[in-house]
Amino acid sequence: MDLNSDLGEGFGQWTLGDDEALLGIVTSANVACGFHAGDPSIMRRVCDRAVERGVAIGAQVGYRDLPGFGRRFVDVEPDALTQDVVYQLGALEAFARVAGDRVRYVKPHGALYNAIVHHEEQAAAVVRAVVDHDRSLPVLGLPGSAWLRLAGEAGLTVVHEAFADRAYTPEGTLVSRRLPGAVLHDPDEIARRCVAMAAGEPIRDVEGGALTLRPDSICVHGDTPGAVDIARRVRGALERAGVEVAPFAR
Repeated sequence: MDLNSDLGEGFGQWTLGDDEALLGIVTSANVACGFHAGDPSIMRRVCDRAVERGVAIGAQVGYRDLPGFGRRFVDVEPDALTQDVVYQLGALEAFARVAGDRVRYVKPHGALYNAIVHHEEQAAAVVRAVVDHDRSLPVLGLPGSAWLRLAGEAGLTVVHEAFADRAYTPEGTLVSRRLPGAVLHDPDEIARRCVAMAAGEPIRDVEGGALTLRPDSICVHGDTPGAVDIARRVRGALERAGVEVAPFAR
């Protein structure tokens, strides 16, 4: 099982999360590419550290929305969205190569991630960006999303993701962050859920029903309070359960 986390999400003097600690726990780093968060110095530092730790570098692409941290839907014209994503991929690729590696996969961020679950035009626009830049890159996303369906139809490798610390609807989508209970905080509960997901066993959805997820990668959000402790407990619980923790993209 791969463990991924959103990293490099500071900007200038503003910091968010503990990138150093999380890079010692997770196996894949979704690095902010400067549109929703991140800047050149941060991207360089995270790529350098990821290579030192053997962590796979992934491009976390998003809307051009620094003030909103990329968590607001932007009704951007599809071709413009394609070029925005190509731009972000190219920027992170440069820093990954300087660090001695390359970008290994693509994961959309925030509102873009959620929009392309159902928004066909924007999903297709992001797929076009990956195809134009490097069609060998796997793409990470929510099972059942338009994003993964269109990516698969375009010949891209799709990787199913689940979230350690987010509540799910009965349909398998994420509960909106605007609703109570959308983000989980109990490290022990989160760790138990992750072991169940890795074993193909059901977890409880927000309405109390049974929901089975079969992810290839589990995300631990770097900006969740207590993220380092949560990530450490999740990895420990998986390893004690006999699950090999390793990057999906090598």
